[in-house]
Amino acid sequence: MSTTDNTFPDVPPLEWSAQLATGDARMDATHEEFVQLLAALRALPPEAQLEPYRALIAHTEEHFAREERWMVAVGFAADNCHARHHAEILDMMRKVEQHHLQGDTDIIGRMAAALAEWFPIHAQTMDAGLALHMRQVGFDSNTETLADPSRVRPATMSGCGSVHCS
Repeated sequence: MSTTDNTFPDVPPLEWSAQLATGDARMDATHEEFVQLLAALRALPPEAQLEPYRALIAHTEEHFAREERWMVAVGFAADNCHARHHAEILDMMRKVEQHHLQGDTDIIGRMAAALAEWFPIHAQTMDAGLALHMRQVGFDSNTETLADPSRVRPATMSGCGSVHCS
């Protein structure tokens, strides 16, 4: 067990599993990459975490931007709650980097543990809901196109694409 795991024994390692799958292959591949980056980060001692954490931030920025493009394409308002949730997570991740640079060397480990707790819920609710909606309207995440654009009314949805959020 690594130093980080000893520091946060109540947060088990996050591993990719079928329970995290949304049913959209491209989304699931991105999520699996996120889980792998997070697991690798959590396995490192605090003094080796900064650069892998920065890579996780960059991955997450691309990941969220892609999902937000998809949301707009399938009829979500640009400022929907799912996108706001993404913005809050990214803001927190960036602040953690700044705190680390100011000398709080354990903060990346704490954030990584928090992300390991947060991600399954986000994937199983907001992202699974988005993936379901994308399938229902005929959106292809690989080409980022709609089979029939008339099936979507632009910017009409303000929820997060989940039955758990209206």
